[in-house]
Order: sequence, then structure tokens, then C-alpha cells
Amino acid sequence: MNTLPSPPDPLLLPARDPRAHDFVLDYADMHALVADLVLPGNASMYVMSAMETSRELLRHSYYRYEFATVAVTHSLFALEHVLAERLATKEPLHVLIERATDAELITAGLAAELDRSRLLRDRLTQGAASSAALHPLRAVAMLRAVFDAVALLLRPPSTAEATAADADGAQPDGSLARLWEDHLHARFPDGFRGVDFDGVDLALLDADVAGLVQRELKGGLDDSGIACLWGCIADLGKIVPLINEDYCSSYFTKLRTMAQAAAAPYIPTAS
Repeated sequence: MNTLPSPPDPLLLPARDPRAHDFVLDYADMHALVADLVLPGNASMYVMSAMETSRELLRHSYYRYEFATVAVTHSLFALEHVLAERLATKEPLHVLIERATDAELITAGLAAELDRSRLLRDRLTQGAASSAALHPLRAVAMLRAVFDAVALLLRPPSTAEATAADADGAQPDGSLARLWEDHLHARFPDGFRGVDFDGVDLALLDADVAGLVQRELKGGLDDSGIACLWGCIADLGKIVPLINEDYCSSYFTKLRTMAQAAAAPYIPTAS
């Protein structure tokens, strides 16, 4: 007589939440959605942990739709912590957001997006909303606002205000020159020389953008230079979502921002 217990049921692999069908084809597409949510390297372990957990919750909303809402509300732990440290005061989150806006540490537009996340958290606490309140694509935008705000707040006071203007869509005089100066001080990602993504060599793309930006700063681009720049921007748009290493992703995201700033004078105006 066999007295051994019955073996447990085999572990079931997670299945796609049926509600995920309208925004991605498969789980791999979730990586592209969160690719530009780059962790700030100068954050505390507490902030890094909260933000990384939020990003991964959003990625896994492919398997559980409600994770998107949880991702946004969880990220507010990091935001509140950074705001309290930067402002040197412990007050409710809505007050901290107002104070940071008044001090021009974040823009009014960014503050409004952060406040929408706070209001969602409050509604969840009060039972006025469910954990399925956010579509994952909306959650991406709200979580990006938290990542942008934390990055701004962790910058030295001398640069926070200028960067806040950029985050609100403004292009102050000399913005391309400032982006170029920042690029000159950035280290090319270790281990990525000679690496290509989808047929695009990262080092060559970096060099091409740098050369075009220099030409733009020195007097402007001709037609062939403009065409080459738009080609680089297209390549950056293609490869940035494929990079799964934080620093490298951040480096090429900033390179794309600089390339887009250089191309801004050549965007046709609406007739």
C-alpha cells in the first residue's frame, strides 16, 4: 500500500489578465512601457526600493490589472519622503506639493499630475475607488510624473529650477547648450561599446548625435544634417525601449532629449 502523500499540483504559470489585451500584445511589450522610468542614482535605498517596486508593479499589471493602480499609489511613499527631506518639513502630501511648487522646485503642470495621484490614493483610502481605477497606460503617465519629480527634487538647488522649466515643456535660452554641456560630462555606459540593438550601433549613434549637435550649436544644420538628425532621433526612439540596463537607458534617453532639442528649430509649423 502506497502511503506517500499525493504530489502537489504543478505550479501554474501566471496568465495574462484579459483586461490587458487592449494595450499590449504580450508581456515583452510591457518593458517598452516602463523603459524610461529610470531610477535616480543619487536616491536613498528607501526611495530606490519604493520606486523600483512601483515600476515592477506596473510592468506586472500585464498579469494583474490592479497592479497599475497600486504602482502609482506606492510611488507616493518615495515622493513624500523626498519632498519632506528637500523642504525640511513633515506635512501632508498636498501641502508638500504646494510648497515645492511655490519654491519652483517643480512646475505647476507637474504638481497637478502629482496631485491627481494623491487624490486617487485618498479615494482608495476612503473606499471611493477600487484598485482597478487606472488603466495601465494612464498609470504610466502618472508614475512618470513621480519619477520626474523625484529626479528634480534630488538635483542640487542650483540646477533644480532650470530643469523644472524643461519638465514643463519650456525651452529656455541656451537649453541645447546646457544639454550639450551635461552630455560632455556623462560617461558612456560601460560594456556597451560595440553593442547594437536592432541593428543600431550604440557608440556610432552616440557619435553621430554629438557631431550633429556641435554643428547646430556652431551655426546650424544644412538639409543633409537635418535629415541625418531626424534619422538619429528615429533610431533612438527604436532602441531606448530595448535597453534594460538603468544607466544605459538613462544615457540614451538624455541623448534623445538633446537630439530633439537640436531638431526643434526644424519642425514645420502648422499652416
